[in-house]
Amino acid sequence: MNAVVRKSANPVWLILLLLVLGSNLILYRTEFGGHVLSGASGTVVIGSLIDLAIVAPLLFLAWRRSITLKGFLFGAATGLIAARFLIPDEWLGSYTPITYIGFAAEGAFILLELVLVVSLFVYLPKIIRTTGEDPKPLLFAFPAAVDSHIRSHPIIHAFCSEMLMFYYAFGSWKRKPRLTEDAFTLHRNTSHMAMQMMLIHAIIIETIGIHWWLHEKSLVLSIILLILNLYSVIYLIADMQAVRLTPSVFGGDHLYLSLGMSNRMEIRYSDIEEVVTEGEELSGKLTKDTAVFIARDFEAAHPDVLLRLKQPVSATLFMGIRRPYRAVAVRTDEKDAFIRRLKKELDDH
Repeated sequence: MNAVVRKSANPVWLILLLLVLGSNLILYRTEFGGHVLSGASGTVVIGSLIDLAIVAPLLFLAWRRSITLKGFLFGAATGLIAARFLIPDEWLGSYTPITYIGFAAEGAFILLELVLVVSLFVYLPKIIRTTGEDPKPLLFAFPAAVDSHIRSHPIIHAFCSEMLMFYYAFGSWKRKPRLTEDAFTLHRNTSHMAMQMMLIHAIIIETIGIHWWLHEKSLVLSIILLILNLYSVIYLIADMQAVRLTPSVFGGDHLYLSLGMSNRMEIRYSDIEEVVTEGEELSGKLTKDTAVFIARDFEAAHPDVLLRLKQPVSATLFMGIRRPYRAVAVRTDEKDAFIRRLKKELDDH
């Protein structure tokens, strides 16, 4: 069972979570807590274990508006591990073996994820072959091929995203964009590429200056910063290549919207309820449940089209994270042609 219960955002859950964690921290790490424990330590320790292993995970999941059995079990294991380090040995006493359940559970979770990662590389030849046979753009075909061979999991989505990043950064330079009559670009009439190049130059200059200064202060910190900046440059290069090589495409039953490595969406024509092409909705502030496919520009840019959806549709973001949206805002280089083609597809479906 892994059913997700969605609730409206409520900061009360976060406040309660902080109170639970804060009270336990005060209890075991202050003099006041020592006086409390001297009276009834056994009962208080049991209460703390319940707080950290049951109450805190439930409050966290309620705050995140995503209550799942797997999330609760993971949170309970994390809470038991936290209890092992938070509660001093003299107070934890005979309850210490209970905390080992948390370590065992976390180890099982890690082992399961390692098995999934290994299976990704085992099935990689089949995944590549399936990707090559799929007519969809590579950014959509590769994740779909992965999902067809391996059970969908956030860590698999993350690895899939990283593999695409390295491919676009280093292995895609001989490819040319497929600008067919079904394809529409989103970036050519904007300053998107120029802004990306500016970011890359800024990171390189910052890396040289800060790394040289920080190297004398802290070797470890300077190496960590160097690795993070190197990753950022590789990611930005991959993002530029993905934008250049993957225009938005009208498929047989789907509209494939793409704007770089961290923003893509596959929408069935039958899931589009309304197409808004004019009015205040396009010039006003977009809602949080609206996916935005608008290339960066030096000037403020507004969408040409707003698609209202009949039901939430997931978009793939950074590191393969998937988030549902109820509307989609799009700005294209060929507004009129895009709208005509979109309306034609909706009429046909």
